[in-house]
Amino acid sequence: MARCLIVGCGCRGLSLARRLGADGHAVRGTTRRQAHVPEIEAAGAEPFLGDPDRVATLAPALAQVGVACLLLGSASGPRDQLAALHGTRLDMLLERMLDTTVRGIVYEAAGSVDPELLREGAQRVACACERSLIPYVVLGADPSDHQAWLDAALAGVQHALLIRDQFAR
Repeated sequence: MARCLIVGCGCRGLSLARRLGADGHAVRGTTRRQAHVPEIEAAGAEPFLGDPDRVATLAPALAQVGVACLLLGSASGPRDQLAALHGTRLDMLLERMLDTTVRGIVYEAAGSVDPELLREGAQRVACACERSLIPYVVLGADPSDHQAWLDAALAGVQHALLIRDQFAR
């Protein structure tokens, strides 16, 4: 089994954490707010306070992680902040991951964020992962269909783990 990191462990992230934990994976979930720590713990995940707008705060969360799930498709904030989150901040996070044990990435490319920003983010993930030979999955499932989204997210994690394990052989 693997350790999975969920960056953006809100409502959907908590559901994913529960299912991954039930499948035997160790799960770490990030939140910006101390008040959300008990929810993450209740989902069976290890909570981690970090902010994807401040990439350095997430660096310690990457320790011993096999697959990172970047669930920021419904992040909120001003457009320029969201553009950075799915642009330059994403680039920095992907670069940080290269020097860690992360060998699979699931990027949420659907949600309330402007679809163009999500397409650009998905392209950045594809480019960085292909250059570094890191398996990735672009999660395009509609988050408003919770069960379909959860099934797609689980399949994405499993796919990233399968490809990662094939590379390890």
